[in-house]
Amino acid sequence: MTDLPTLARVFGRIGVLSFGGPAAQIALMHRTLVDERRWLSEAQFLRSLSFCMLLPGPEAMQLATYAGWRLRGIPGGLVAGGLFVLPGALVIAVLALLYAQYGAAPQAQALLLGVKACVLVIVAQALVRLSKKALRGWEDRVLALAAFVALYAADLPFPVIIALAGFWGAVRANPQQSEPPAATRPTPWPILLGWVGLWLAPLPVLYALNQTLLFDLALFFARLAVVTFGGAYAVLAYMAQEVVEARHWLDPQQMVDALGLAETTPGPLILVTQFVGMLTGHGAGGPLLALIAGALTLWMTFVPCFLWIFAGAPYVENLLARPRLQSALSAITAAVVGVIANLSLWFAMHLLFGTVYETALGPLPALSSLHLAPLPLIAVAAAVLLHSRGSVPLALALCAGLGWLANLV
Repeated sequence: MTDLPTLARVFGRIGVLSFGGPAAQIALMHRTLVDERRWLSEAQFLRSLSFCMLLPGPEAMQLATYAGWRLRGIPGGLVAGGLFVLPGALVIAVLALLYAQYGAAPQAQALLLGVKACVLVIVAQALVRLSKKALRGWEDRVLALAAFVALYAADLPFPVIIALAGFWGAVRANPQQSEPPAATRPTPWPILLGWVGLWLAPLPVLYALNQTLLFDLALFFARLAVVTFGGAYAVLAYMAQEVVEARHWLDPQQMVDALGLAETTPGPLILVTQFVGMLTGHGAGGPLLALIAGALTLWMTFVPCFLWIFAGAPYVENLLARPRLQSALSAITAAVVGVIANLSLWFAMHLLFGTVYETALGPLPALSSLHLAPLPLIAVAAAVLLHSRGSVPLALALCAGLGWLANLV
């Protein structure tokens, strides 16, 4: 049996090196856990990945947690999942404080321009990759288009879109007659209820202390954790809609910067929620409140990830054998393509144009406010990502450096 110190060392290394988004992180874990350590077989790894894609939350972090659970139970899951998130969370905390202090400086804006230009290409790449896998027929394409229109023009909330897509997929399924296999080693209910209580414990405390902003942050990110299907890119559109337009915690430029800086760190991209929480806290009460808000956001975002794994891991074979669930997930994935397309367009408009108007047809840019500076940086980022097998750190560093040099010139 693998001992916890070895488990900690291996997943600590994975956490530090996990740049490049879910695809790169999953590839790193496959190489480490299957090829090098042989802790999981190829079939076990693929089943684990399929299971994690059924769950809300960052699939790469949950895959690490599941692998740790298989090796050493709940303590192993806590160590593996925690170390996958911790390095990125520490980097985000530093970046958020620096951004709050110096983000408006011309040099910082020049660096951020390069980062954001690169991120636009990364999001577009994610959209293309997911489209090839998820849109397998005319019905999937219609779902993706409907999700895009519902978000962009009708301003329909993201959870409603996910629920409708899942319902449609479940209704359209062709159920099999065979019974799925039974669960093994089910997690005791008292432990699961304890995790639910632990996750939601901050809410009554903050309400009793009359901490309105922190309570609103905790409640929002708790709700976000339940509907984060399809990865971070999918939920970012909903988060931007709520944080910028409904709650006014950040302005559009800050939200774009948050996504850009989150791409520069190791760990799951959903750590952008920590950045948003810290900027909101800093704006309301300075660095101390920023750190408290960031820790609270991390808690509400990632504690449920452990809950989903510990509750569902014993039932992996059972869940994966259910055709209605598989069909619902397939429909949700198709809808997520439209959601990410909406995010890509929103991000591009706020990067390339100085003025974006809200119209009856959705947001539209003022063509006269076009910024030319990001265009060559976008071209450089696309060229580097295409010819370096998707080396995100290299592309981000190069574009940030070019932005900084352009500002000097």
